Parts: sequence; structure tokens; C-alpha cells
Amino acid sequence: MSEAAERHTARMRRKKEVIDAKIGAAGAARGVFLIHTGNGKGKSSAAFGVLARALGHGFSAVVIQFVKSRSDTGEEAFFRRQPNVRWHVMGEGFTWETQDAAKDAAAAQAAWEEAKRALADPAVDLVILDEFTYALKYRWLDLAEVLAAFHRRPAMQRLIVTGRGAPPELVAAADTVTEMTLVKHAFQAGVQAMPGIEW
Repeated sequence: MSEAAERHTARMRRKKEVIDAKIGAAGAARGVFLIHTGNGKGKSSAAFGVLARALGHGFSAVVIQFVKSRSDTGEEAFFRRQPNVRWHVMGEGFTWETQDAAKDAAAAQAAWEEAKRALADPAVDLVILDEFTYALKYRWLDLAEVLAAFHRRPAMQRLIVTGRGAPPELVAAADTVTEMTLVKHAFQAGVQAMPGIEW
């Protein structure tokens, strides 16, 4: 074995020891709360990737879409065919389209009522609240009530929240937070939203 190969093997052996120790120290088993936030693309897409993974394990899931109103997306068409998924599109559309704060607030309240049912149901393994952060940004929902409902959910229930600008209190309550960073986007170059990528 060459000297470079020996150094690599020694580094990987040390790395494995560190990682194995961290895995050994992670003894808690419970449902985790994830947030996908930031200005970059992929927050909802990442959540739906986790949804596919959960279904592969035989889990049941509820998806509640805040703000979004369209029902012609590829993800909905696919996941509605899965028997373990309940899918709710409950928004009125993006705020710059609706231009009706009262209507948007009422839609968010109705979606939250659906969310609370899912969050209280021990038969639901995964809850995805898509574009949920906007309901907090515009104060359509009470943050303290939301955090309390998240805290009370069944011990093994997984929760994913998506949307830009997750408030600090929500971030503090989450177990895993990923911030999507925009580097570049085809739309900025004049490319229209394309099916299979954007919807």
C-alpha cells in the first residue's frame, strides 16, 4: 500500500471512530420536527422527498398546504394515489395574487384546524405543513398556540414545516433546520416555471 493510501486509511479509521461514537451517543427515539426555510428553491420538494421515504416505511402521512391553491401539481397527482396519504390544498393563492388579507387569514385558520386534527392523531406518522411560515409572518395564526400544538403531538409523530422566514421561536423549537440558499434560479434568466420542476 502506498504512503498516500495508508494516510487515507488512517484518516478514515479515525473518522469512523468519531462518527461511531456520535451514533452510539444518540440514544433517543422520538418523532422529530424539521423546518425547511430560506429563499432558495427546494423547501417543499425536500419535504415531499421525506414523504416518499416515510411511505416506503409504511408510514401514514397528512399534507396540508397553506397559501398554495393549485391542485394540478405533480406531487399532488402522485401522492394522492398513495393510500397512506391525506392531501389538503387549503390556501387561496399567493398573497400578491389574492390581495385579500381577510380571505387569506380565514383560509389559514381553516387549514390550521385541519392541521390540529392531524397533530393530535397518534395514527398519523408524518405531518407536513407546506408554506406554513407565511401564516405566522402575516399573524394569521398565534405563534404560542402553534408551538403548544407542536409540543403536544404524539411522541413518535414526525413534523415538517416549510416556508421562507421561519420565525426564531419556531427555529428554536425544531430539531433540524435547513435553510435553502438561492445561488441562481432559471426564472431570473427569463425561463418560465416548468412542470416537473416547479410544479
